Order: sequence, then structure tokens, then C-alpha cells
Amino acid sequence: MSFRDDAEDGRGDLRKPFLHTGSWYRMGSRMGSSMLGSSQALRDKSISVVACVLIVALGPIQFGFTSGYSSPTQSAIIEDLGLTVSEDSSFLYMGRLLEGFGVGIISYTVPVYIAEIAPQNLRGSLGSVNQLSVTLGIMLAYLLGLFVEWRILAVLGILPCTILIPGLFFIPESPRWLAKMGMTEDFETSLQVLRGFDADISIEVNEIKRSVASTTRRTTIRFADLKERRYWFPLMVGIGLLMLQQLSGINGVLFYSSTIFEAAGVKSSNAATFGVGAIQVIATAVTTWLVDKAGRRVLLIVSSFGMTLSLLVVAVSFFLKDVVSSDSSVYSIMGILSVVGVVAMVVTFSLGMGAIPWVIMSEILPINIKGLAGSIATLSNWFFAWVVTMTANLLLDWSSGGTFTIYMVVSAFTIVFVTLWVPETKGRTLEEIQWSFR
Repeated sequence: MSFRDDAEDGRGDLRKPFLHTGSWYRMGSRMGSSMLGSSQALRDKSISVVACVLIVALGPIQFGFTSGYSSPTQSAIIEDLGLTVSEDSSFLYMGRLLEGFGVGIISYTVPVYIAEIAPQNLRGSLGSVNQLSVTLGIMLAYLLGLFVEWRILAVLGILPCTILIPGLFFIPESPRWLAKMGMTEDFETSLQVLRGFDADISIEVNEIKRSVASTTRRTTIRFADLKERRYWFPLMVGIGLLMLQQLSGINGVLFYSSTIFEAAGVKSSNAATFGVGAIQVIATAVTTWLVDKAGRRVLLIVSSFGMTLSLLVVAVSFFLKDVVSSDSSVYSIMGILSVVGVVAMVVTFSLGMGAIPWVIMSEILPINIKGLAGSIATLSNWFFAWVVTMTANLLLDWSSGGTFTIYMVVSAFTIVFVTLWVPETKGRTLEEIQWSFR
């Protein structure tokens, strides 16, 4: 059953998302000639994919807002509630736990959904929108944190998901997931809407059907299934990249950037933190533009190399600050260098290690194990994010230079990991990537 057959008889429209049925397109076709021309232009550009990505991108904005929340609010929370660096109140722990549960799901499902609906020539760029949205959320938390107190900032943080929830009723299910579940008619309808109503989807339909036919039809995947040798390599790459992303210390830097800048001698640390957030957005936007041109591996190597150098500068700067007089010119220079190094670390992280591990994870995991394997990869990412977040403040109290030295060693190892094991996925369909592992 094609999209046009479904559109003509109109049956089942009430059971399907608005964009899935193409109702918005049929409404537009009843308008005037100028609107009809506009509708044709939108249709030719597969606007449905972009619309779906923009809707689900509200989830990563929520994710980013949560990540950036602690930086401008930590000092005020500690002062208002009479806490120490190592404790928090029970309500804050509960809020963090619930928020972490929600953004943990978002952090996995959004990049996977985008990868499965995007055409291969745009998959990297659209997939990078996930991380771009995260950086936007972080920047918003930093910006609003300059003007509102921490309780109001927490309330403002619910807005992205408040808009996202109704938006989810307007987007189609992933065609690859529908194909895996045996819903052939819905699968073709979803793909037709996403590719454009006049697009020829026959080749892509056949590739997806062939890929699904070669995998198990069981909908329940067990941990024992992951022991099969053919899954070892994609699991190692997917989990390894997401672990290294966090062990580089990026969340320690972003969550406690205000504290780091204070230690570096910056007077307006919150304003400097917002500047870092804005720079991160710009750098991630550049990655979104480059990822389908330069390729994934090149950007990962450049990013990891840049992070290693930046962290080396920060570590050396903090070590020297500890041994020279606070009144000397060397002390001031080291303070400037440490700030420059932190900014450079955030920029180079955003050029590759921020977005691309999620893109590659969503590309290389086979569709029949993607749910379980992707959940394990995401769990690994968030476990090490928790480790870094919980230890960053304590490590910074112990030794700022030592903390950044640890992060530098991880970034240096990432260069080796990417060079030896991470495959290039640019310009290949998801099915071609899976066949290359067999």
C-alpha cells in the first residue's frame, strides 16, 4: 500500500500522526496558487524530515539545560540551603534522579530516531543537530542563570519538554523500526512522507526489507545475543566512543566552569561561562555543517588532538599558578592561559567528540540489537558522566592541574582509539554499514 493509496481513502488517519498521514500537505493543496507553489518547494526538499528533527530536538535542549543548570546556580544553592561541596538536599537529589532518568532516555532515542529517518547524504548533519540542541540548552541555562535565581531557573527548565510532548503526536514512527516489527504498509507510508510525496523510494524500501529479512525476527533481544562475534566490533566502537566522550572530563568542565574560572582569577565567572556556552554552540554548528563533508573519523581525530593540547595548556597553567607568587606577572599570565585552554577544550570537543560519538553509535549498531545494545552504550555514557560529575569538584579541590592532566591522558588515548578502530560511515546507508560487519 503506497502513501497515495492511504491518502486517497483516508482510512486510519485518526490513528496516525499528523505528519505521517500527510494531512498538512493535503490542507496546503487546497490553498491559493502562491501557497501551492510554496508547498511544492517544501515537498521537493523533504521538509518532513527537517520538521521531525526540529520537534525531537526539543528533547536535547532539555538535556542541555539540565547539564548547564548547576554551573550558574551551585554557589547560590549551597549558600541558600547551607550545604557543603559534597552534599545536596534530598529534594535536589530526587529532582536530579528524575531529570536524569528522562534525559537518559532522550539522549539515546533522539540520535537513533534521527539516524533512522534521515537520508544518507544528510544523516551526519541532521544527527549532529542532537548535540547542537544540547549546547543550545546549556547556553540558555548559562544565560538565564545571569538574571534569575536558581528556583525560577529550574521552573523555566521544564518548557522544552512541555512543548515536545504534544509535538510527538505529529511525527511518524521510524520506518526501519516499523519494518523490523513487520508493519510493511506503515513502514512504506512513513518512508514516503519522510522522503517527499513524489520521491521514488523503491530502492531504499528494498534495501531495508533485505536488511530486516537477514536478521532475527524476534522482537525480544537477550544479553546472550550480544555474545555473537559479529556484534563485538560495533559494540566496542559504540560503547568505547561514548565512554571516552565522558572520561575526557567535558561535564566536569561544563558543570563547574564558574568554579574553574574563579580559580583562574576571572572576576565575572558566570558571564565568562555564558561566553563558553555561546562558543560551544557556534563550534557545534560548524560540526553540523562539516560532518557530511569532512567525514566522521577526521573530525574525531582533530577534535581529540585539539582537546589533548588544550588540556595540556590548562594543566601546566594551574601547576605553575600553584608555585609562583600571586602578585607576579607570571601568575596573571597563567590565569589567562588556563581560561584560553578551557575555552579551546570546549571548542575542540564540540568540533567532533561532542556530536559524532552519538551519530556513529546510532549508525553502526545493527537494527535487531539496537534497542538493547544502544541502551548499554547510553548507560555506559551516563555512568561515566556521573563518575566525572561527582568527582570533578572534589578533584578540583585536590588539584586543578592534576585534574586536567587526568582528562588530557584520556583525550590522548582517544586519538589512538579512533585511529585504530573507528570506521568511516560517511556516505553509506545504514544497511551498507551493517553488511560491512558481516
